[in-house]
Amino acid sequence: MTADTRTLRGARAELLAAVRRGDAWVPPYPQVVNEPVPAAVLMLFGRLDGIPARTDDVTVAADLDVLLQRRASTLSSHPGQVSFPGGRSEPEDADAAATALREAQEETGLDPAGVEVLAALPDLPLAASNHLVTPVLAWWRAPSHVAAVDHAETVEVFRVPVAQLLDPANRFTSTLSRGGMTFRGPAFDIDGTIVWGFTAGVLDGLFEAAGWTRPWDRSVERPITL
Repeated sequence: MTADTRTLRGARAELLAAVRRGDAWVPPYPQVVNEPVPAAVLMLFGRLDGIPARTDDVTVAADLDVLLQRRASTLSSHPGQVSFPGGRSEPEDADAAATALREAQEETGLDPAGVEVLAALPDLPLAASNHLVTPVLAWWRAPSHVAAVDHAETVEVFRVPVAQLLDPANRFTSTLSRGGMTFRGPAFDIDGTIVWGFTAGVLDGLFEAAGWTRPWDRSVERPITL
């Protein structure tokens, strides 16, 4: 299934409508941080370059995708995890969008000129690394080549079909046990690549708010091993 221009415009419009619904998209597990460091991530949606999505779903265009990366296993925070491009704010950054675009360019080599910023979403606390993260929603109107720039930070950059993320067969509830407590959250398994934690929570909330979510079995739990 190949999306026409009208369908792709519709996806962009539905993403904008989702963030205008206020906090409806926010992940359902608030965290507390003390004196957090401001940061931003780029939630970049666009169109795949000739890579078909394996789905029969007609709700979302088969060639709609989102940009993700895998962090290096040697990093002190969130090692080896799949994440959005992004990082800490710098004094020269005018706003969260500037932070997200700068970090994405440094990590993936994308050309910011081809990115349309749609909205800065509400800040989210991330206790594991003591950051206050602003997700910046964007549309890739002119995709550029991307790849891991610094392998000490990022080992892989890839574009994931949204239709694969929405496939109920690729969804499960992740469990993480720490300090005698178990934390649960939405997760995705894309051909063995696991998306969980903050990134999965934001995607899950955004998909819900956009009306894209397909019913999936939240009782299926799989442990996350760090």
